[in-house]
Amino acid sequence: MFGHLYILTAPSGAGKTTLVRHLLENDPAMRVSVSHTTRRPRTGEREGIEYYFIALDEFREKIRRDDFLEWAEVHGNCYGTSRTGIEAALCAGQDVLLEIDWQGARQVRKVFPAAIGVFILPPSLHALEQRLRERATDSAQTIARRLDAARDEMRHAEEFDYVIINDDLQRALQDLLAIVRAARLRYTVQSRRHSVLFATML
Repeated sequence: MFGHLYILTAPSGAGKTTLVRHLLENDPAMRVSVSHTTRRPRTGEREGIEYYFIALDEFREKIRRDDFLEWAEVHGNCYGTSRTGIEAALCAGQDVLLEIDWQGARQVRKVFPAAIGVFILPPSLHALEQRLRERATDSAQTIARRLDAARDEMRHAEEFDYVIINDDLQRALQDLLAIVRAARLRYTVQSRRHSVLFATML
């Protein structure tokens, strides 16, 4: 496989979705894997863009058929990543980004141990709580549950290759772009992508 698989993980409210949007604007060669989920769409979310929204029965059938590279239940909803879609893109030389939780990251690395893991941290728990409240999409009870979950999720940051602290969006974006650029400049990658040049010069 010639493409890179990037795993981007963060607690809810850490700014992962915004970072990914800016990454795609700055790097059109990057492809984001669209996950399946059983949760309901939020305002502005579109089928096949943010997620594939499916019923729980259909999700369970996909599990039975081993259609998912990874799947997990988060905050009472199920999320899963298509196995065939990821494998086809990587074999075609495309770089693919997965937005998944730490549990999903563990599952993916069993299949793709070379996947590059990036964990996004908020600058503080207080800032995280403010961001969740400013969304105005969740109840106080849901926000409290997300904060408890965030504390647990952030304990797994050490399992990732890179950690970005999102205290400034532009700096965090540049850090993410630097990770992508560095991975593409590895000798093994360059020698495959420029095999003719390397054959004549090295």
